[in-house]
Amino acid sequence: MAFSDDEPPHVALLPSAGMGHLTPLCQQAATLLGNGCKVSLIVFHPMVSSSESHFITTFLSSFPSIHSIHLNVTPLNAPGDPFFLQLEAIRRSPHLLLPLLNSTSPPITSLILDMTLASTFLPVISSAGISTYIFFTSSAAMLSLCAYFPTHINARKISTCDMEIPGVGVIPKASIPPLLHNPDHLFTTQFIENSLAFQQASGILINTFDDLEPEVLMALNNGVVVSGFPRVIPVGPLKQLFLKETSALAWLDAQPERSVVYVSFGSRTAMSVEQIRELGVGLERSGFRFLWVIKTKKVDKEEEQVELEEVLGEEFMESIKVNGSMVVHGWVEQGVILKHEAVGGFVSHCGWNSVMEAALYGVPVLAWPQHGDQKMNAGVVKRSGLGMWVEEWSWGGEEKLVKGEDIAKRVKELMESTAAQSSAPGMAAKAMNAIAEGGSSRKGLTEFIAKLKV
Repeated sequence: MAFSDDEPPHVALLPSAGMGHLTPLCQQAATLLGNGCKVSLIVFHPMVSSSESHFITTFLSSFPSIHSIHLNVTPLNAPGDPFFLQLEAIRRSPHLLLPLLNSTSPPITSLILDMTLASTFLPVISSAGISTYIFFTSSAAMLSLCAYFPTHINARKISTCDMEIPGVGVIPKASIPPLLHNPDHLFTTQFIENSLAFQQASGILINTFDDLEPEVLMALNNGVVVSGFPRVIPVGPLKQLFLKETSALAWLDAQPERSVVYVSFGSRTAMSVEQIRELGVGLERSGFRFLWVIKTKKVDKEEEQVELEEVLGEEFMESIKVNGSMVVHGWVEQGVILKHEAVGGFVSHCGWNSVMEAALYGVPVLAWPQHGDQKMNAGVVKRSGLGMWVEEWSWGGEEKLVKGEDIAKRVKELMESTAAQSSAPGMAAKAMNAIAEGGSSRKGLTEFIAKLKV
């Protein structure tokens, strides 16, 4: 469908379950709105976490021009990870969405679809004449693994080995998400189905930029990884939304520049109590003040029932009052914290949103990946000079306990490393250049919007 100059394209965005998927899609929605598009956001009900519910309510009230399309899905009554169950419930719902898209005025002409929903939604939506793009919520390195994985499986017949991706290099078996080691697992089946479905997309948007992952982006777009793969359009770093007030700001304002270690393992990662306590020991022994966002449960509704004194012990809670550090229990507006001049290091699980925020604000990262794509992302942190990765540290599901003494040593190394403290701000300059007028990501966004108008 062709548009006149005064008739903007109408784009709908379809997130998946979890803050790691919801946040970047909303950031992209706000960016498109600010660049002349009419935007709708598809909101699934019910949501798993309070963070998601509060975030989407605040987002829609902050951007009243974004139209919300509400879609009720039937929750799966089965044991397992609540977020994976929600994802599967959403994946079964494309037949419910199409009538809503067709009844929207003005008509929706393009859909941006979370990567985890590609195999079930893309064929249905494309058949209705709506151009469909994938939003990939991880790194380009992880996208290359996703794109090549079906070929790897077909050639090897097994997934429990190192993986050599053309134009990218060898991915060690240890860095491949653990569930993919089992070719019969439902996650592996869905992973392969989604990867193959990507071929039907009009393009793939990704929250990264050329200077962070140059070789991988080139290999994907030159057809080296997979011949005929859709155009990969880097549009990162994404627009920061800053929707929630952060109680820690007043405390940060009182700290010297680049003196604080920020510690967070994302909205879903819950360490064992033993590992949490060792992390506390390490942070205390590092000698640096820290701002620690602590999480003990996967679902934040259960988090409200946990007292920090039960987890960390009363002695530790008293000691941090003495040394002037801070522990926060619950979801925070992370970008606001990383942007603060008092923050000089970030101990992170390397969820991709966290990596990109660290890159945008020039905060060096001590990578401690826990599950999923996070070792792939930690590899990007190490290769780009954004930070360091202690590869022998424990990984989700392993019984190995990383001791406080080792954590203290590495935190101190991060905060005192001249290389880390200089290379991360350099990456921030490159990130800002990418989204500035004439920058690589700005050009990618302009190219994408131009396609929507055709």
